[in-house]
Amino acid sequence: MYAVIGAGPMGLATARNLSKQGLPFVGYELNGDVGGLWDIDNPHSTMYETAHLISSKRMTEFREFPMDERVATYPHHAELKRYFQDYARHFGLYEHYRFNTRVLSVTPEGEGWRVTVERDGEQSSRWFDGVLIASGTLHTPNLPALPGHFDGEIRHAREYRDPSLFRDKRVLIVGCGNSACDMAVDAVHQANSVDLSVRRGYYFLPKFIGGRPSDSIGGKIKLPRRLKQWLDARLIRMIIGRPSDYGLPDPDYRLYEAHPVINSLVLHHLGHGDITPRTDIADMQGRTVTFTDGGRADYDLILLATGYKLDYPFIDSDLLNWQGDAPRLYLNVFHPHYDNLFMMGMIEAAGLGWEGRNEQAELVALYLKRRAEGHAAAARLENTKRERAGESLDGGYRYLKLSRMAYYVHKDSYRAEVARQRRALQEQ
Repeated sequence: MYAVIGAGPMGLATARNLSKQGLPFVGYELNGDVGGLWDIDNPHSTMYETAHLISSKRMTEFREFPMDERVATYPHHAELKRYFQDYARHFGLYEHYRFNTRVLSVTPEGEGWRVTVERDGEQSSRWFDGVLIASGTLHTPNLPALPGHFDGEIRHAREYRDPSLFRDKRVLIVGCGNSACDMAVDAVHQANSVDLSVRRGYYFLPKFIGGRPSDSIGGKIKLPRRLKQWLDARLIRMIIGRPSDYGLPDPDYRLYEAHPVINSLVLHHLGHGDITPRTDIADMQGRTVTFTDGGRADYDLILLATGYKLDYPFIDSDLLNWQGDAPRLYLNVFHPHYDNLFMMGMIEAAGLGWEGRNEQAELVALYLKRRAEGHAAAARLENTKRERAGESLDGGYRYLKLSRMAYYVHKDSYRAEVARQRRALQEQ
């Protein structure tokens, strides 16, 4: 019997693939339904009312369960909640889950793991042959230390739900990732003023090019990495210009070496003066913020859209082979020493989608099946994961040394390695 922690997209993909292999499992979910962060009614979700996918539905969906044709190209979070509920019902996954259940601890015991949970104020524990952790990566806010003292309101983006938060306020949003830009656009229609504090340069991509979702264009012809970076950056520059054309810093790295911002509306509002670009914060006194370029302005609300850090509070980080900003694993999933502990979905890559994560879950489930059978391919994979834990599958891209990039991979390189291992396990 295996334990699956989480019923978001990765947890459901994990459950589906264990079920396909005939492997028994119990799922634990903190919320009362499936969907993870895509369920805005989940009190633990970081979702906000105006959120949509930043990748198109056809590049994101599970291959064996396509989204309805009537769903928008970039679906609203409510559509995605329904999608995951339909997925769980279709594949009979609900019956495997224990909802409204908090996992308190995961500890090794003998050849397996002891999982302790709490439900309705009562604790219980159970021994499992293995544990698959799919609890997500966007839970614990990254809260940077801010210089000085601010007398107004400071919130992290995790607390943001709808644009009424900004009503009649002077707003400073710190950060320039996808959520930060979404929230800045939301604030334009409610706030007295909106400023965006940006420390480094970002690449901005439109959601549509020529009426087609931008993530569906190209890819049929494989170009050398440097040529692709140069050509794609030139194309984007022709379409929307440089960030500096809108008052933002230009990136000092090449395209695809950090996750791009899929949002051209923020540039529209910057260009119209609805949003004022600012540099990094140098000091705060009262309600006045001073920036590193010497600029100053007064604010009522500072919203920190500064991302999240990996956090798995129910298991000791040493048990995860944690090194630096993330666990050091093979394919971001296989532990070098434990053959029955897996980090599901601890991965980011442009264009990977849920199908790419499903392939990861398929590989793990197949490995567990083969391991139980004593198959030689499972033993070979165990040797590989011990030797290659932490190996970078970056495809030659020089990813920025940021905490959120610690588990970032190159999509094609990652999927090719997963497919290679899957083929080896499928051999008779």
